[in-house]
Amino acid sequence: MSAPKSTLIFEIIGECKTTKARVAKMTLPHGPVDTPVFMPVGTQGTLKGMLPEQLKSMGLQIMLSNTYHLGTRPGIEILKKAGGLHKFMNWNGNLLTDSGGFQMVSLLKLAEITEEGVKFQSLNEHKDEVMLTPEHSIEIQNAIGADIVMQLDDVVKTTNPDKERIEESVHRTTRWLDRCLKAHKNPDTQNIFPIVQGTLYEDLRKISAADHVKRDVNGFAIGGLSGGESKDDFWKIVHLCTDLLPKNKPIYLMGVGFATDLVVCCALGVDMFDCVFPTRTARFGCALLMDGQINLRKKQYEKDFSPIDKDCSCNTCKNYTRAYLHGIVTDLPVACHLVTEHNVAFQLRLMRSIRESILKGVFKEFVQTFMLNCYPDKAYPTWIRDSLKAVNIELL
Repeated sequence: MSAPKSTLIFEIIGECKTTKARVAKMTLPHGPVDTPVFMPVGTQGTLKGMLPEQLKSMGLQIMLSNTYHLGTRPGIEILKKAGGLHKFMNWNGNLLTDSGGFQMVSLLKLAEITEEGVKFQSLNEHKDEVMLTPEHSIEIQNAIGADIVMQLDDVVKTTNPDKERIEESVHRTTRWLDRCLKAHKNPDTQNIFPIVQGTLYEDLRKISAADHVKRDVNGFAIGGLSGGESKDDFWKIVHLCTDLLPKNKPIYLMGVGFATDLVVCCALGVDMFDCVFPTRTARFGCALLMDGQINLRKKQYEKDFSPIDKDCSCNTCKNYTRAYLHGIVTDLPVACHLVTEHNVAFQLRLMRSIRESILKGVFKEFVQTFMLNCYPDKAYPTWIRDSLKAVNIELL
């Protein structure tokens, strides 16, 4: 069973003439999403430190939640009784849920992987272990009711040198995709995205992409990156995958959220991103800026009465100083809220600037200026130079 095309409408409204970057309007059951888009992560049905109504007022259109954790707590029955996660967490925007497959890597010592699925030692103190199969992953995601759900995939770390194991994961991921599509109960309201695997092997990525393109789905994800591989390897796989996947459907690069990565990967043709970085780093007192980040715990900010970013219009930057935040970060809960608000606003502003520059035909110049601001001495990392050169951008 596959999703009908009306569940997701992807309309490209602007393309860069120099790179593979494009702007689109993706219409989902809970409203439109402007792409390229960054999706902040609300693992357990909450974006830590923020209320859903605040996120809505900031213009957030879509966020991500975690299938494995929500399936463990509160569990399927409570989610069903609540009418799905949208109602449960009071969020009327769009939701994307991961499949739980990433926990194969993050909880590897607790997991056993077989053709049936993944057996975890449970994080729930009332259960000894959990068996996450493709069918159970989709059952949880159907109960959650996310607008985009991810197939359960067989994830192998990019630093794993065992090609035989990686090839096995590629073919198993496709077999699990078919089981996910068959188990899917809500194709009229939820979209399943396949996940292209193959770590750093181009031949395996080509096999994975070719297999997935044969399925009747409304979008695709690039998985298995941001796992410790070199940036030189990382960008080449992204570049390859965006060439292999259909141009008329959204492409989602999983687990990427650093500003320079977002800019480069938009140039390489990616439409959707997610990462815990902006919200997690906020809890450690770090605030994002266009040229990097600042650690508000440092004593140099004790008497700094300027905002985090004078060009930012978020509530935190309009009303609070670096000095005030220095005194409370990592100590008082309100600091988590204030820095998180700024970091989410920063990501939204960056993506909006990318979209506007593409539509105005000045994306190349935007990228050049952005990178120069990040590296005023022009000591650009090799991977940034090479990746942008691959899509016809020479840095200043």
